[in-house]
Order: sequence, then C-alpha cells, then structure tokens
Amino acid sequence: SPGDGPPNIVLFDYQQGSRAGHCPKQFLQDYQGYLQVDGYEAYTQTDATLVGCMAHGRRKFDEAAKSMPKGKTGKPQWAINHIKKLYRIETLHKDSTPEQRYAARQQQAKPLLDAFKTWLDKAAIHTPPKSKLGIAISYCLNQWPKLTRYIGDGRLSIDNNRAERAVRPFAVGRKNWLFCNTHTGADASAMLYSLVETAKANGLTPFDYLHYLFKELPSLKPGDDLDHLLPWNFANG
Repeated sequence: SPGDGPPNIVLFDYQQGSRAGHCPKQFLQDYQGYLQVDGYEAYTQTDATLVGCMAHGRRKFDEAAKSMPKGKTGKPQWAINHIKKLYRIETLHKDSTPEQRYAARQQQAKPLLDAFKTWLDKAAIHTPPKSKLGIAISYCLNQWPKLTRYIGDGRLSIDNNRAERAVRPFAVGRKNWLFCNTHTGADASAMLYSLVETAKANGLTPFDYLHYLFKELPSLKPGDDLDHLLPWNFANG
C-alpha cells in the first residue's frame, strides 16, 4: 500500500538470449500482484494481474493519423482526442490520494471508456484490419480488459511510461552491448543500471550515490545489514 516500503525501485534483469514467456515467469515466480506492461503476449504466462498501457494505444492511433491522406484523419484524431480526455483526468488528480483518484476515475473516466469501447466496436466493422487504423483499433479491443484495469485501483497508472523512461538508457546505448559478450558482463550491466536508475528515481545524483557505495562497501563484512546503502535511505539520511 502507499507509504509502505521504498518509494521507487528500478530493477533490470538479464535473461539469456530470449524474451519468451518463461523469462518473466521465472523472474516473477509466484508473484500475483499487478504488472503493468504493453501488449507483449509473453507476460500472460505469469501469475500477475496484467495492467495495460494507454500510451501504447494512443501511439498506434498517432501512427494511423500520420498514414492517412491529408485532411482525412477524422477517426484516428477522434480516438486521440478521446484518450487526451482520459489523461486530463489523470493530470487533475495526480496529487490526489489513491482513494480520491479511484472515485474520480469511476465518476469521470469510466463513462469516457464506455464511450470509447462503443466507438471501437463500431469502427472495427468498417475498417480494414491490416490498415494502420485497423491495427490501432484491434490493439485496443484485444487489450481492453487490461487497458481499463487502472480505474479499479487508485494506485495504478494509466500507462507504463515510467518504466519506459527507465529502460531508455538501454535503448540509447544498444550498440555498446555488442561488447558485453559474456553472460557475467550482461548480469553486471543489469545490476549497475539498476543502481543508477534507482538512484535517479529517488532524486539522487548517480555519481554521488555510487561514490557513497564504493566508500562504504569495503568496510562491510558478510552478514552485515545493507539497508543503509539503499538509495531511498541515502536520500533520506
């Protein structure tokens, strides 16, 4: 629940040569809480309760709008504008308590989502499924239970943009990973990125935090408590 445990953790995991369903299943084990993801099918093999990402749906309608002839973006633009209304509700209540956010979503977002679903069902009938617009519509319909799950819990987010921001350094540095030619090196990279991104997520300067770690770690013995080394404790210390 909010207020329990550390506020922000970014954790990377290396899996050898695969993105198959057994990878998240192995990593999460018997975890049955919420897991916010895009539409990648492998996550369905976990025991988690999947929450969708509205930003992915919006992005597909953006792509559909760009593919339309000039002046013919009516349907994609309608969907984009409708999704903007959902985000406006989130912006208005970003500082609210989870209970207040839940109530606002039930009162304001649910009717918008119901109207969006009705529009998607009708639009799917008259749209070629392999067109950019058809792909956007199909994505939202296939993901609908997951896309709307966020309104059922005020702690959830409408999208997983926070996670995408955390993995962006990996995408930016992708060519560098050609030189991580051992599994040990890849594991080490995942660990270091976890430390750096968690430090950033807790408002720390990574250099300062890593300097603190390298200063403190040599004085510790096996079995010593490590809680004081965690980023959120350093931030609050």
